[in-house]
Amino acid sequence: MSLVEINKRYSELAQTECCLSCGGAINYAQPQPGEVCVDLGSGRGTDVLRMAEDVGSNGYVYGIDISDGMIHKAFNTAERLGITNVNFIKSTLENLKLGSNLADLVISNCTINHANDKQAVWSEVFRILKKGGRFVVSDIYATSPIPEEYRTNPEAIAECWAGAVTRGEYLETLYNAGFTSVRIIEESSPYSKGKAEVASFTITAEKPDDKKSCGCRG
Repeated sequence: MSLVEINKRYSELAQTECCLSCGGAINYAQPQPGEVCVDLGSGRGTDVLRMAEDVGSNGYVYGIDISDGMIHKAFNTAERLGITNVNFIKSTLENLKLGSNLADLVISNCTINHANDKQAVWSEVFRILKKGGRFVVSDIYATSPIPEEYRTNPEAIAECWAGAVTRGEYLETLYNAGFTSVRIIEESSPYSKGKAEVASFTITAEKPDDKKSCGCRG
């Protein structure tokens, strides 16, 4: 799907009761008072607004989404609730419109698998995190390469697995970006999707003080 098609589809979904999230990264993120947080693929802004309450008036939360409709919906909800320590930014994940060394915490739910250049996304996550900052991401991986016929299939894309890569490929992008000691918080058993087999997991790691720091690949 092109960016125009993605914008149109998710702008339409912003007006429905459809739940787009496939993970619970927010349940493990534990935002602290005064922290700066970022939600990649923030949708209607539910997790952004929840984190805004956790970080308090001395903290700040950014929601990143590609959909005009989702951004508009999120802004309206924040305004209605009187929440001011948030901002919603229209941006691709591969080129985030945020400064470097900005965030204490980055979260994402079932969004990065949609990106065409996942290495660029994780390099951007590394860039915007402060040293010692952390990410908590829920996403989907494939047990073997997804058949090409599903890559542009609207139903597979909507179910958040058309762009999935294998577990090994996924973790390799994290290490290539500079993260070490990546930890898997939870992981599902594989399940079938058409001719494919996928699984979901929630992962976390910190940006090391020294990019050359040693770490494990578990």
